[in-house]
Amino acid sequence: MSRQIDLRYSKAISWLFEQFPSYQIIGSKAYKPTLENTIKLLSIIGNPQDRLKFVHVAGSNGKGSTCSMIASTLTEAGYKVGLFTSPHIEDYTERIRINGKTISKESVVNFVNEIRKTELDFDPSFFEMTFALALKHFADEECDICVIEAGLGGRLDATNVITPLLSIITNISLEHTQILGDTLELIAEEKAGIIKLGVTIITAEKNPSVLSVFESKVRELSSTLILFDEKRIIPSDFPLLGNYQQDNFRLAATALNELEKSGFTSTSGDLALGLKNLNQNSGLKARLQIWKQDPLTILDVSHNPAGIKSTLETIEELNKGNLHIIYGTSSDKDISSILDEFPSAAKIYLTEFTNPRSANISQLEKASKGKNFESVDYFFKAESAFKIAQNTAKQNDTILIIGSFFLVADFF
Repeated sequence: MSRQIDLRYSKAISWLFEQFPSYQIIGSKAYKPTLENTIKLLSIIGNPQDRLKFVHVAGSNGKGSTCSMIASTLTEAGYKVGLFTSPHIEDYTERIRINGKTISKESVVNFVNEIRKTELDFDPSFFEMTFALALKHFADEECDICVIEAGLGGRLDATNVITPLLSIITNISLEHTQILGDTLELIAEEKAGIIKLGVTIITAEKNPSVLSVFESKVRELSSTLILFDEKRIIPSDFPLLGNYQQDNFRLAATALNELEKSGFTSTSGDLALGLKNLNQNSGLKARLQIWKQDPLTILDVSHNPAGIKSTLETIEELNKGNLHIIYGTSSDKDISSILDEFPSAAKIYLTEFTNPRSANISQLEKASKGKNFESVDYFFKAESAFKIAQNTAKQNDTILIIGSFFLVADFF
């Protein structure tokens, strides 16, 4: 029976990827700047969002970590918690979880079969379909609360059809500029689109010009803007690596405190357990994740200059020897600007990955031309880059694999 489900599941996932454009596969061409399709889809499946309560999280960096910390803590507090994140690393079902447990393959198959029987007069995207499936699953399973990570942007993101108890914007940096705008303020306006009438918004953003965008939106919608608690003490027994993960923790803790006003209570003990059982309760991985020892090997999915800069600052504190950076990225990124963040003394391994959106060798060579790296090599396969790095690195060196969810996926 298990083999039959696996086969049906494989066919269902293939159909989803083939039938509906996926940002994970084709990039910005899959972006649908409208909420109309999502609204239609949800209506067809009975508007499950009307039976659910939400926390909605947007931002440039740290969305997945913040969502996961909130969901994990609420799980430890005894609630039934739906968690929607993207993209997945190993398997599609990772995107949709309840108390850490992924949606069943059978549920995915049944949903796809129902949709295939429905004669749609519109073409929803892969992300719109996945989000609709998530809400149906959460409603069918009668979740107490659902933590929803926005996909791209905010204002026109498919997830923005919900009205949450609480909205969160982690931070703003330059990303997806061809879609969201080429200044921090323009991107902030798009992210601020998740702010709803009378719904409190929490942020870890510190840039005054960005905060002014949020403040203007809050005034317009009679909402409340709360800045995260920068002084929140982090449990000493949990090694949150790096300043940005510490900020994510403090943002999550601030949000949990605010959720108490809506009846969702959690204790400091729940939060400590939420951090301890983060992977079990949310599936979070590859955020400054120590993957191997001797030499120390770290996986990180940071993919824009701000996120990568923060990661490298943390690695600098940890690294006891030479730094080896295995980097791969999607072809639509500003690769040259990202490479400017890399220390010139590091050994650089630039690689393609298996996802079709990968930057190719010629793009990587062009972007790295003129940089003052002491050592840079190019690889068609991430696995080959890693083997060379392992053979080259000494025991006290550090290997950092960074640049994309898709790059990290090649190692699982």
